[in-house]
Amino acid sequence: MGSAAVHVIAEAGHAASVLHPLRLRILGELGEAESAAELARRLGVPRQLVNYHLRQLERDGLVETVGERRKRNCTERLVRAVARSYVISPSALGSLAAHPDVVSDRASSTYLIAVAARLISDVSEQRAGAARAGKRLATMTLETEVRFATPADQAAFADELTQAVATVVAKYHDDTTPGGRRYRFVFGGHPAPPGTRANKARLEEPA
Repeated sequence: MGSAAVHVIAEAGHAASVLHPLRLRILGELGEAESAAELARRLGVPRQLVNYHLRQLERDGLVETVGERRKRNCTERLVRAVARSYVISPSALGSLAAHPDVVSDRASSTYLIAVAARLISDVSEQRAGAARAGKRLATMTLETEVRFATPADQAAFADELTQAVATVVAKYHDDTTPGGRRYRFVFGGHPAPPGTRANKARLEEPA
């Protein structure tokens, strides 16, 4: 099995570890299994220094041993990054993590950032719990882009979307049925960066 697509870092100490400049470079080179000697040659740093940082990355769960290889008269340990990319969860900041409850202006970009931060924290914690239970976390992702001709169209779109969501929520929300599953949905928008386009919908169900 290869590396995971995304690894979420939820502990402050691990976040500090991965942000070390040399460790970032090491992780960037470990998409495939490598030995410390190969990494040292590629990065242009002493092997002893690479070994030191590899041990720390292994302790933090960011690098794993995947095998060994005989070379001349010695055996080299092969290591690989546990993921192709990484996200530092806001939960690593503890009480300093952004949270929507402390933002009063719900129309502000600050509120959107706080909601996104809570989303990352919640989903990463739930995904870790599901993995420990040997299950897959059921999630739903909708992502698209809309190009508005005028500011008035943008305002009208927001009004219609709000009304549509309220209608669907009223239809399906049930606080009485035993065993019901409560979900939190986030609807937000921001200007799309130049040159990007997305139009995706994905539903993940438990394995």
